[in-house]
Amino acid sequence: MINPTLPLVDLHRHLDGNIAPKTVWELAQLHNITLPAESLEQFAPMAQIQGQTSDLMAFLTKLDYGVSVLADYDSVYRVARENVFDALDQGLDYVELRFSPYYMAKTHNLDPQKVVEVVIDATQTASKETGVETNLIGILSRTFGVEACTIELNALLAHKEHLVALDLAGDEISFPAQLFVNHFKQARDAGLQITVHAGEADGPISIWNAINLLGATRIGHGVAATQDPKLMAYLATNNIAIESCPTSNYQTATINDIRKHPLKQFLDAGITVCLNTDDPAISNITLAHEYDLVKNILGLTNQEIEQVQKNGVEAAFMDAQQRQRLYAKVAARD
Repeated sequence: MINPTLPLVDLHRHLDGNIAPKTVWELAQLHNITLPAESLEQFAPMAQIQGQTSDLMAFLTKLDYGVSVLADYDSVYRVARENVFDALDQGLDYVELRFSPYYMAKTHNLDPQKVVEVVIDATQTASKETGVETNLIGILSRTFGVEACTIELNALLAHKEHLVALDLAGDEISFPAQLFVNHFKQARDAGLQITVHAGEADGPISIWNAINLLGATRIGHGVAATQDPKLMAYLATNNIAIESCPTSNYQTATINDIRKHPLKQFLDAGITVCLNTDDPAISNITLAHEYDLVKNILGLTNQEIEQVQKNGVEAAFMDAQQRQRLYAKVAARD
Protein backbone atom coordinates (compact mmCIF):
# COMPACT_ATOMS: atom_id res chain seq x y z
CA MET A 1 0.00 0.00 0.00
CA ILE A 2 0.98 3.66 -0.27
CA ASN A 3 3.64 4.58 2.27
CA PRO A 4 2.54 7.81 4.02
CA THR A 5 6.12 8.55 5.12
CA LEU A 6 7.14 9.01 1.46
CA PRO A 7 5.98 11.72 -0.96
CA LEU A 8 3.12 10.65 -3.22
CA VAL A 9 3.80 11.84 -6.76
CA ASP A 10 2.21 11.57 -10.19
CA LEU A 11 4.61 12.32 -13.05
CA HIS A 12 2.46 11.38 -16.06
CA ARG A 13 -0.79 13.30 -15.74
CA HIS A 14 -2.34 15.19 -18.65
CA LEU A 15 -3.88 18.48 -17.60
CA ASP A 16 -6.05 18.50 -20.72
CA GLY A 17 -7.00 14.86 -20.07
CA ASN A 18 -8.11 15.64 -16.54
CA ILE A 19 -11.08 17.93 -17.05
CA ALA A 20 -13.97 16.63 -14.97
CA PRO A 21 -17.22 15.87 -16.84
CA LYS A 22 -19.01 18.32 -14.50
CA THR A 23 -16.61 21.07 -15.54
CA VAL A 24 -17.03 20.23 -19.23
CA TRP A 25 -20.79 20.36 -18.81
CA GLU A 26 -20.77 23.68 -16.93
CA LEU A 27 -18.42 25.34 -19.42
CA ALA A 28 -20.56 24.09 -22.29
CA GLN A 29 -23.63 25.71 -20.70
CA LEU A 30 -21.68 28.93 -20.09
CA HIS A 31 -20.51 29.19 -23.69
CA ASN A 32 -23.66 27.80 -25.36
CA ILE A 33 -21.78 24.80 -26.71
CA THR A 34 -23.88 21.78 -27.58
CA LEU A 35 -22.90 18.43 -26.11
CA PRO A 36 -24.49 15.13 -27.23
CA ALA A 37 -26.56 14.73 -24.05
CA GLU A 38 -29.45 16.40 -22.27
CA SER A 39 -27.98 16.30 -18.77
CA LEU A 40 -24.72 15.90 -16.89
CA GLU A 41 -25.86 12.44 -15.81
CA GLN A 42 -26.19 11.42 -19.46
CA PHE A 43 -22.99 13.13 -20.49
CA ALA A 44 -20.58 11.87 -17.81
CA PRO A 45 -20.35 8.25 -19.05
CA MET A 46 -19.91 9.52 -22.61
CA ALA A 47 -16.86 11.55 -21.55
CA GLN A 48 -15.19 8.65 -19.76
CA ILE A 49 -13.84 5.33 -20.94
CA GLN A 50 -16.24 2.45 -20.46
CA GLY A 51 -14.15 -0.72 -20.42
CA GLN A 52 -11.70 -0.73 -23.32
CA THR A 53 -11.36 1.21 -26.57
CA SER A 54 -10.11 -0.21 -29.86
CA ASP A 55 -6.76 1.60 -29.76
CA LEU A 56 -4.90 4.69 -28.57
CA MET A 57 -6.47 7.05 -31.11
CA ALA A 58 -9.98 5.98 -30.09
CA PHE A 59 -9.06 6.64 -26.47
CA LEU A 60 -7.78 10.12 -27.32
CA THR A 61 -11.10 11.19 -28.85
CA LYS A 62 -12.54 11.28 -25.31
CA LEU A 63 -10.21 14.19 -24.55
CA ASP A 64 -11.86 16.22 -27.31
CA TYR A 65 -14.90 16.97 -25.13
CA GLY A 66 -12.75 18.80 -22.60
CA VAL A 67 -10.90 21.04 -25.04
CA SER A 68 -14.11 21.71 -27.00
CA VAL A 69 -15.39 23.94 -24.18
CA LEU A 70 -12.21 26.01 -23.74
CA ALA A 71 -13.81 28.99 -25.46
CA ASP A 72 -11.83 31.67 -23.59
CA TYR A 73 -8.81 32.09 -21.35
CA ASP A 74 -10.91 32.11 -18.18
CA SER A 75 -11.97 28.57 -19.04
CA VAL A 76 -8.33 27.56 -19.56
CA TYR A 77 -7.51 29.10 -16.17
CA ARG A 78 -10.34 27.22 -14.51
CA VAL A 79 -9.36 23.76 -15.76
CA ALA A 80 -5.68 24.32 -14.96
CA ARG A 81 -6.52 25.49 -11.45
CA GLU A 82 -8.90 22.57 -10.91
CA ASN A 83 -6.13 20.15 -11.85
CA VAL A 84 -4.06 21.29 -8.87
CA PHE A 85 -7.01 21.13 -6.48
CA ASP A 86 -7.80 17.66 -7.82
CA ALA A 87 -4.24 16.63 -6.96
CA LEU A 88 -4.82 17.96 -3.44
CA ASP A 89 -8.10 16.04 -3.12
CA GLN A 90 -6.31 12.85 -4.19
CA GLY A 91 -3.61 13.28 -1.54
CA LEU A 92 -0.76 14.03 -3.96
CA ASP A 93 2.28 15.86 -2.65
CA TYR A 94 3.79 16.60 -6.06
CA VAL A 95 2.41 16.49 -9.57
CA GLU A 96 3.81 17.11 -13.02
CA LEU A 97 1.03 18.37 -15.26
CA ARG A 98 1.62 18.05 -18.98
CA PHE A 99 -0.44 19.89 -21.55
CA SER A 100 -0.65 20.63 -25.25
CA PRO A 101 -1.27 24.35 -25.82
CA TYR A 102 -2.03 23.85 -29.51
CA TYR A 103 -4.64 21.20 -28.73
CA MET A 104 -6.20 23.33 -26.01
CA ALA A 105 -6.27 26.39 -28.27
CA LYS A 106 -7.35 25.02 -31.62
CA THR A 107 -11.13 24.55 -31.24
CA HIS A 108 -11.80 28.21 -30.46
CA ASN A 109 -8.76 29.74 -32.16
CA LEU A 110 -7.07 30.84 -28.96
CA ASP A 111 -3.43 31.92 -28.98
CA PRO A 112 -1.29 28.91 -27.94
CA GLN A 113 1.29 31.19 -26.31
CA LYS A 114 -1.43 32.88 -24.24
CA VAL A 115 -2.74 29.43 -23.27
CA VAL A 116 0.72 28.57 -21.93
CA GLU A 117 0.82 31.84 -19.99
CA VAL A 118 -2.61 31.23 -18.44
CA VAL A 119 -1.82 27.62 -17.48
CA ILE A 120 1.38 28.76 -15.77
CA ASP A 121 -0.44 31.51 -13.86
CA ALA A 122 -3.28 29.20 -12.78
CA THR A 123 -1.09 26.31 -11.62
CA GLN A 124 1.39 28.52 -9.80
CA THR A 125 -1.40 30.32 -7.95
CA ALA A 126 -3.21 27.07 -7.10
CA SER A 127 0.04 25.47 -5.94
CA LYS A 128 0.52 28.27 -3.43
CA GLU A 129 -3.10 27.93 -2.29
CA THR A 130 -2.97 24.16 -1.86
CA GLY A 131 0.63 23.43 -0.91
CA VAL A 132 0.82 20.84 -3.70
CA GLU A 133 4.20 21.09 -5.43
CA THR A 134 3.68 21.32 -9.19
CA ASN A 135 5.75 21.43 -12.35
CA LEU A 136 4.64 21.79 -15.96
CA ILE A 137 5.61 19.76 -19.00
CA GLY A 138 4.83 21.06 -22.46
CA ILE A 139 3.52 18.63 -25.05
CA LEU A 140 4.01 18.63 -28.80
CA SER A 141 0.88 16.99 -30.22
CA ARG A 142 2.37 15.03 -33.10
CA THR A 143 -1.11 14.14 -34.38
CA PHE A 144 -1.47 17.64 -35.86
CA GLY A 145 1.78 17.42 -37.84
CA VAL A 146 5.23 18.97 -37.84
CA GLU A 147 4.16 22.53 -38.67
CA ALA A 148 1.63 22.64 -35.85
CA CYS A 149 4.26 21.28 -33.48
CA THR A 150 6.58 24.11 -34.52
CA ILE A 151 3.91 26.64 -33.52
CA GLU A 152 3.41 24.74 -30.29
CA LEU A 153 7.12 24.58 -29.53
CA ASN A 154 7.51 28.32 -30.05
CA ALA A 155 4.63 28.98 -27.67
CA LEU A 156 6.21 26.78 -25.03
CA LEU A 157 9.74 28.13 -25.44
CA ALA A 158 8.41 31.67 -24.95
CA HIS A 159 7.79 30.61 -21.34
CA LYS A 160 10.56 28.05 -21.00
CA GLU A 161 11.63 29.27 -17.55
CA HIS A 162 8.29 28.05 -16.16
CA LEU A 163 8.47 24.57 -17.71
CA VAL A 164 10.63 21.60 -16.71
CA ALA A 165 10.38 19.38 -19.78
CA LEU A 166 9.06 18.75 -23.28
CA ASP A 167 7.00 15.73 -24.30
CA LEU A 168 5.81 14.23 -27.59
CA ALA A 169 2.33 12.69 -27.54
CA GLY A 170 -0.44 11.62 -29.89
CA ASP A 171 -0.31 9.43 -33.00
CA GLU A 172 2.92 7.53 -32.34
CA ILE A 173 2.76 5.37 -35.46
CA SER A 174 1.94 7.99 -38.12
CA PHE A 175 4.26 10.67 -36.72
CA PRO A 176 7.50 9.01 -35.55
CA ALA A 177 10.36 10.62 -33.63
CA GLN A 178 12.44 11.25 -36.78
CA LEU A 179 10.10 14.11 -37.72
CA PHE A 180 10.80 16.03 -34.52
CA VAL A 181 14.57 15.84 -34.05
CA ASN A 182 15.06 19.58 -34.52
CA HIS A 183 12.16 20.44 -32.20
CA PHE A 184 13.70 18.47 -29.37
CA LYS A 185 17.19 19.79 -30.00
CA GLN A 186 15.77 23.29 -29.54
CA ALA A 187 14.11 22.20 -26.32
CA ARG A 188 17.28 20.63 -24.93
CA ASP A 189 19.28 23.71 -25.92
CA ALA A 190 16.73 25.77 -24.00
CA GLY A 191 17.41 23.72 -20.87
CA LEU A 192 14.30 21.55 -20.89
CA GLN A 193 14.40 17.90 -19.94
CA ILE A 194 12.79 15.33 -22.22
CA THR A 195 10.09 12.72 -21.73
CA VAL A 196 8.44 11.03 -24.71
CA HIS A 197 5.36 8.86 -25.22
CA ALA A 198 6.85 5.74 -26.79
CA GLY A 199 6.24 2.01 -26.89
CA GLU A 200 2.53 2.57 -26.32
CA ALA A 201 1.10 2.19 -29.84
CA ASP A 202 4.39 1.30 -31.56
CA GLY A 203 7.20 -1.18 -30.88
CA PRO A 204 10.63 -1.01 -29.19
CA ILE A 205 12.13 1.01 -32.05
CA SER A 206 9.92 3.91 -30.99
CA ILE A 207 11.55 3.86 -27.55
CA TRP A 208 15.06 3.62 -29.00
CA ASN A 209 14.31 6.61 -31.22
CA ALA A 210 12.88 8.61 -28.33
CA ILE A 211 16.17 8.09 -26.51
CA ASN A 212 18.69 8.32 -29.35
CA LEU A 213 17.02 10.93 -31.56
CA LEU A 214 15.10 13.09 -29.10
CA GLY A 215 17.19 12.74 -25.93
CA ALA A 216 14.50 11.27 -23.67
CA THR A 217 15.53 10.47 -20.10
CA ARG A 218 12.02 9.29 -19.26
CA ILE A 219 9.60 7.26 -21.35
CA GLY A 220 5.83 7.54 -21.14
CA HIS A 221 4.24 4.07 -21.02
CA GLY A 222 7.07 2.11 -22.69
CA VAL A 223 5.06 -1.12 -22.68
CA ALA A 224 6.77 -2.45 -25.82
CA ALA A 225 10.20 -2.39 -24.15
CA THR A 226 9.58 -5.92 -22.87
CA GLN A 227 9.88 -7.17 -26.47
CA ASP A 228 13.58 -6.19 -26.57
CA PRO A 229 15.93 -7.56 -23.86
CA LYS A 230 18.73 -5.21 -24.95
CA LEU A 231 16.42 -2.25 -24.53
CA MET A 232 15.33 -3.42 -21.08
CA ALA A 233 18.97 -3.66 -20.02
CA TYR A 234 19.73 -0.25 -21.52
CA LEU A 235 16.87 1.41 -19.65
CA ALA A 236 18.09 -0.07 -16.37
CA THR A 237 21.77 0.68 -16.90
CA ASN A 238 21.17 4.26 -18.02
CA ASN A 239 18.50 5.03 -15.43
CA ILE A 240 15.87 5.94 -18.01
CA ALA A 241 12.61 5.92 -16.12
CA ILE A 242 9.33 4.41 -17.30
CA GLU A 243 6.19 6.38 -16.47
CA SER A 244 3.80 3.46 -16.12
CA CYS A 245 0.01 3.90 -16.41
CA PRO A 246 -1.65 0.46 -16.10
CA THR A 247 -5.34 1.36 -16.33
CA SER A 248 -4.70 3.64 -19.30
CA ASN A 249 -2.69 0.92 -21.04
CA TYR A 250 -5.63 -1.44 -20.72
CA GLN A 251 -8.16 1.16 -21.86
CA THR A 252 -6.12 2.02 -24.96
CA ALA A 253 -5.80 -1.71 -25.79
CA THR A 254 -2.01 -1.39 -25.49
CA ILE A 255 -2.44 -4.49 -23.32
CA ASN A 256 -5.41 -6.82 -23.55
CA ASP A 257 -5.20 -8.27 -20.04
CA ILE A 258 -4.51 -5.98 -17.09
CA ARG A 259 -3.03 -8.93 -15.20
CA LYS A 260 -0.25 -9.09 -17.80
CA HIS A 261 0.81 -5.45 -17.45
CA PRO A 262 4.65 -5.30 -17.55
CA LEU A 263 5.17 -3.00 -14.55
CA LYS A 264 6.51 -5.88 -12.45
CA GLN A 265 8.81 -6.92 -15.31
CA PHE A 266 10.23 -3.41 -15.37
CA LEU A 267 10.73 -3.50 -11.62
CA ASP A 268 12.39 -6.94 -11.69
CA ALA A 269 14.72 -5.72 -14.47
CA GLY A 270 15.96 -2.90 -12.25
CA ILE A 271 14.28 -0.17 -14.31
CA THR A 272 13.18 3.00 -12.52
CA VAL A 273 9.47 2.49 -13.08
CA CYS A 274 6.90 4.72 -11.39
CA LEU A 275 3.11 4.70 -11.20
CA ASN A 276 0.87 7.35 -12.75
CA THR A 277 -2.70 8.08 -13.84
CA ASP A 278 -2.29 9.50 -17.39
CA ASP A 279 -5.80 10.99 -17.91
CA PRO A 280 -7.58 10.44 -14.59
CA ALA A 281 -10.83 12.21 -15.48
CA ILE A 282 -11.14 10.30 -18.75
CA SER A 283 -10.21 6.99 -17.12
CA ASN A 284 -12.29 7.79 -14.02
CA ILE A 285 -9.48 6.77 -11.66
CA THR A 286 -7.22 8.13 -8.93
CA LEU A 287 -3.59 7.38 -8.19
CA ALA A 288 -4.75 5.45 -5.11
CA HIS A 289 -6.76 3.25 -7.47
CA GLU A 290 -3.59 2.48 -9.44
CA TYR A 291 -1.71 1.53 -6.27
CA ASP A 292 -4.57 -0.79 -5.30
CA LEU A 293 -4.41 -2.30 -8.79
CA VAL A 294 -0.69 -3.09 -8.68
CA LYS A 295 -1.12 -4.70 -5.27
CA ASN A 296 -4.31 -6.66 -5.84
CA ILE A 297 -4.13 -7.42 -9.57
CA LEU A 298 -0.42 -7.40 -10.41
CA GLY A 299 0.56 -8.90 -7.06
CA LEU A 300 3.30 -6.47 -6.04
CA THR A 301 4.51 -6.81 -2.47
CA ASN A 302 4.45 -3.85 -0.08
CA GLN A 303 8.22 -3.58 -0.50
CA GLU A 304 7.90 -3.47 -4.29
CA ILE A 305 5.14 -0.88 -4.06
CA GLU A 306 7.34 1.25 -1.83
CA GLN A 307 10.12 1.02 -4.42
CA VAL A 308 7.72 2.17 -7.14
CA GLN A 309 6.72 5.10 -4.94
CA LYS A 310 10.39 5.99 -4.31
CA ASN A 311 11.09 5.71 -8.04
CA GLY A 312 8.53 8.42 -8.71
CA VAL A 313 10.33 10.83 -6.40
CA GLU A 314 13.71 9.90 -7.88
CA ALA A 315 12.56 10.35 -11.49
CA ALA A 316 10.75 13.65 -10.92
CA PHE A 317 11.88 16.70 -12.87
CA MET A 318 12.29 18.84 -9.76
CA ASP A 319 15.17 20.99 -8.58
CA ALA A 320 16.97 20.67 -5.25
CA GLN A 321 14.91 23.39 -3.58
CA GLN A 322 11.63 21.81 -4.57
CA ARG A 323 12.81 18.36 -3.49
CA GLN A 324 13.83 19.78 -0.11
CA ARG A 325 10.41 21.40 0.35
CA LEU A 326 8.70 18.17 -0.61
CA TYR A 327 10.56 16.09 1.96
CA ALA A 328 10.11 18.78 4.62
CA LYS A 329 6.36 18.74 3.97
CA VAL A 330 6.17 14.96 4.38
CA ALA A 331 8.35 15.06 7.52
CA ALA A 332 6.09 17.71 9.07
CA ARG A 333 3.04 15.57 8.28
CA ASP A 334 4.55 12.64 10.14
